[in-house]
Amino acid sequence: MSFKVHTIESASEKSAEILGQVRSKLGFVPNLMGVFAESPEILQAYLALSDLVDQTTLTPLERQIALIGASVTNNCDYCVAAHTAISSMQKLPADVIQAVREDRSIGDAKLEAFRTFVQTVTDNRGFVSDEEKAAFLAAGYTNQNILEVILVVGMKTLSNYTNHLAETPLDDAFQPAKWQKAAA
Repeated sequence: MSFKVHTIESASEKSAEILGQVRSKLGFVPNLMGVFAESPEILQAYLALSDLVDQTTLTPLERQIALIGASVTNNCDYCVAAHTAISSMQKLPADVIQAVREDRSIGDAKLEAFRTFVQTVTDNRGFVSDEEKAAFLAAGYTNQNILEVILVVGMKTLSNYTNHLAETPLDDAFQPAKWQKAAA
């Protein structure tokens, strides 16, 4: 691993203060936050985006479908495991979360349209056809939801790419939800 996983004690003063807030909120400092602590700006950006994602009109289930779905598409084992664990804590439907983890269809047509749209946006870096956009809107979503998906994908781009570069070790708290992309 080429990046240090900072603790409150090893981080810069600015990052240490933010990590202290994370620990107060979560009860521990996830390894990703420790990696982000190398740059207090990315740490702040990720946490701010996370707060904004929570303020969107997306339901908690839709948010986790998007967070996990983008992470599956980006092949980020850390984020898939972390958000699966969070989904479990939120008591979200395990069958839906498992379908997203396995990159397979969700039984609910609206949620499947959502999962597919997130995957398309992530895969195609925002280049979505008129037909794909129309299918998303026809499923009951809005232009506001399109922009909210972009917000989630942007947030996951920060963490997924960081985890790829830093080879962030999975926290013990997320081990039960460990994930690895299935072989093709």
